[in-house]
Order: sequence, then C-alpha cells, then structure tokens
Amino acid sequence: MLQQTIQQTKNPFFLLVSLHISIIALSNYLVQIPLPVFGYTTTWGALTFPFIFLVTDLTVRIFGQTLARKIIFFAMMPALFISYYFSVVFFNGDFVGHNGLLSFNVFVFRIVLASFSAYVVGQLLDIHVFNRLRKLSLWWIAPLASTFVGNLIDSVCFFTIAFYHSSNAFMAANWLEIGTIDYLFKMLMSIFVFLPVYGVLLNRLQRMLTFTSPVSVNIAKSI
Repeated sequence: MLQQTIQQTKNPFFLLVSLHISIIALSNYLVQIPLPVFGYTTTWGALTFPFIFLVTDLTVRIFGQTLARKIIFFAMMPALFISYYFSVVFFNGDFVGHNGLLSFNVFVFRIVLASFSAYVVGQLLDIHVFNRLRKLSLWWIAPLASTFVGNLIDSVCFFTIAFYHSSNAFMAANWLEIGTIDYLFKMLMSIFVFLPVYGVLLNRLQRMLTFTSPVSVNIAKSI
C-alpha cells in the first residue's frame, strides 16, 4: 500500500504539507490538556508533536532539504489559522461551540502564535542539523541529533511565548516545570518510539525505491 502510494503520487508535496498541518493542529489542541507522568505534569501534545520531526527527517532523507523547507513555508500559515479554530472551539479540551470565534481569545492566540514561532524555528533548525549529519554511516545519529536540538528550541520558544505571565493561572505558575517535563518526555518518545519507527520506515522506503519506476528513480537520487 505504501509503495503504491509513493509510486502513484507524482508530487508528494501537498500530502506532506497536509500531514504537517494535521500534526500541528492536533498538538495545539492536545497541549491544552495536562498529562500527569510519574508525579510530574506534561501535556498530551507531547505524545503527538514529535512525529512532526519524524516526517521532516524522512522528507529530508528521501526528497532533500529544499522540499522540506518549502513544506514548512506552505504549512505554517494554514496551521496557524486551523490551530486557532480548533483551540477556540475545543477550549481546554472541551467542546464549547463556535461562539468563541466571535471574540478574540488572547490565551489561545498566544498558544497558536507560540506554536507558529516554535514550529518554524525548530523545524528549520532540525532540517539544518539533519542535513549536515545525514551522510554519516550510522543512520540514527542524524535523526537523534536533529530531534534533540529541534525539540529543545521548539520547547523553549513555545512555552515561553505561550505561557510566560499567561492569563491562565495554572500555566503561568507551572509553565517552566511543564515545559521541562514536556521536553524530556518528547525526547523519551523520540528515542523509544521515533527512532525505531524512523528506522523501520527508512529501511522499507529504501527497499521500495530500488524499483525502477521514473518516480522512484528520481526520489532515489536524493537519498
């Protein structure tokens, strides 16, 4: 099924842009919901957002950094508006209806703006680090290093912009702790989930791209 999708998709650009937007929108909704972990508090968004690095790193590996940067450019504005919509309509994880869209929600806008800034800076840094290390013989160094750096910058930007002196008393008082735990949790997810999934997908894609169709040959040239 995956092989057929790749070979039939002459231009994977819009598929990847849609995937980026979906992950960002879902993560911005889930980041409003606290998640207790071993006595500490993180957010449910920490479970979903690391997959944006999986998608980005596979994009750089298979299609190159130029396409990866274009995806970020085209995904960032739609993701900004879609994230605001879902975050207002499902405020604090609860469906509150569309009436909230009639007034400007500063708290939600800060979350969306923080996500926008963190996404752009974190992803561009992730692409840069990954592309510099992708030629190393050990395949796992590039995705691990890029995810480590990208997630760090992403977490710092996001939690500072979104929750520093926030109108939400809980997040304003606990954003530093939540941000730190969120980052550590993302790294655990990256090491124990992201890297294995990345390795499996990379191995499968590289085997699939040995087929001699015009699409697969062009893709394989950039590996």
